[in-house]
Amino acid sequence: MRALLLLLPLLTAPIVAAQDLPRYETRAEHDPNGIGKFYMGREIAHVMGHQAAGWLERPERETEERTDLLVDAMQLKAGESVADIGAGSGYFSWRMAQAVTPTGKVFAVDIQQEMLDLLHRNMGRRGVSNVTPTLGTTTDPKLPVESIDTMLLVDVYHEFDEPYEMLKAMVSALKKGGRIVLVEFRAEDPKVNIKRVHKMSVEQARKEFEAFPSLRWKETLNVLPQQHIMIFTKH
Repeated sequence: MRALLLLLPLLTAPIVAAQDLPRYETRAEHDPNGIGKFYMGREIAHVMGHQAAGWLERPERETEERTDLLVDAMQLKAGESVADIGAGSGYFSWRMAQAVTPTGKVFAVDIQQEMLDLLHRNMGRRGVSNVTPTLGTTTDPKLPVESIDTMLLVDVYHEFDEPYEMLKAMVSALKKGGRIVLVEFRAEDPKVNIKRVHKMSVEQARKEFEAFPSLRWKETLNVLPQQHIMIFTKH
């Protein structure tokens, strides 16, 4: 009887399911370059504001990051529907637009209207007509369901305020067999001189992306001097 009484609190205690646990954690002590919000052990970084858009278009960027190699590595095909998530000033948008012409199109997604205004001017200056500026939110890129062949995220995923919700919406917008190309500075390499919260490891990226059963890691390309190119496909 005594043993049964000791067991009763355990039998009647509420069972906390994994889906009931908080998805995010907030910590008072954190990296000053982060927002104090953590997802799967990773602190989320501050978003780069439109005021710093000039850094995206700096002349030395191609040499430093070898952005030309990234575009080649994506192997985009004419006629593809692609999305530049966190497009900023459109640095990659117009380059991808060239690769998918004549019938392909690019959705340039950003959550800052000021960035999209700048992107629109840049596309006009370059005579690019197959890029559609798209105002998203922190949880939704505002893309049609199963409409995108390839999504590109360059140094932006680590800044998502709501990474789970945003990635869930992205997966919904991706065609079956479509792919997400994730580019992040290598956290594994101490020689990459970037603030810690602005880097990601392959292990961390796989943990977060493969939380969605339909996403599978395909490969990681290390052709860039400082960044990973991690490719995930939708099954």
